[in-house]
Amino acid sequence: MLLQNKTAIISGAARGIGRAIALELAKEGVNISFNFLKSTKEAQELEQEIKNLGVKAKAFQVDIKDFPAVESWVEQTKELFGSLDIIINNAGIIKDKALALMDLGDWHEVLDTNLDGTFNLTKASIVTLLKQKSGNIVNVSSVSGIVGLPRQTNYAASKGGMISFTKSLAKEVAAYNIRVNAVAPGFIETDMLKDLREDFKNQVLQRIPLGRMGKPEEVAKAVKFLVSDEARYITGQTIIIDGGMAIS
Repeated sequence: MLLQNKTAIISGAARGIGRAIALELAKEGVNISFNFLKSTKEAQELEQEIKNLGVKAKAFQVDIKDFPAVESWVEQTKELFGSLDIIINNAGIIKDKALALMDLGDWHEVLDTNLDGTFNLTKASIVTLLKQKSGNIVNVSSVSGIVGLPRQTNYAASKGGMISFTKSLAKEVAAYNIRVNAVAPGFIETDMLKDLREDFKNQVLQRIPLGRMGKPEEVAKAVKFLVSDEARYITGQTIIIDGGMAIS
């Protein structure tokens, strides 16, 4: 196993991409701490599924927008598992709407969850990584943060911000043997796609050279690579996982 006995803390892992990342890392021997907000049943099921793989797991009901709560989650994770090695900023929401119709609530809720949430978990964890002079951070951005998509000014701004955050922090902490990277998924088969109109999905498929939506597991495998020693000379990068959609 590449990552046995390490501890990962993952935001928003009860469903979708976060869930796939948690399971992929657990299969490599990583102990998993993750948060959820409302998906209690799914979180409990995931915690048990991870434990069945022979590693430790704990689900925490924490609002990623609440910094004191996130800070407490990180401290409890360190006490429970004895270490903190991998940070995965995955929690995210969408509230797609044309800018002319977007209200302040639509804007702030997306930015507060996606971008502020990334700051909160990273800020709460970074001193531990600096002190031990090791660690890996992966931020789950989006292809929308690279190419921009209509009706996603809030989402694109948050995800583009995560990419810039990644680059800046990577330079800041490299001397401490901490690597910071991002992945930028395209259209992945998760609950986020359920509300998309069929005609829009068909338009999207026409823009994807590989001709299909991605799977959460395909994103998870890229994350596993980035946090492993196989990627030890990679930092500050964003790996696009979109079936070729962003090719210019």
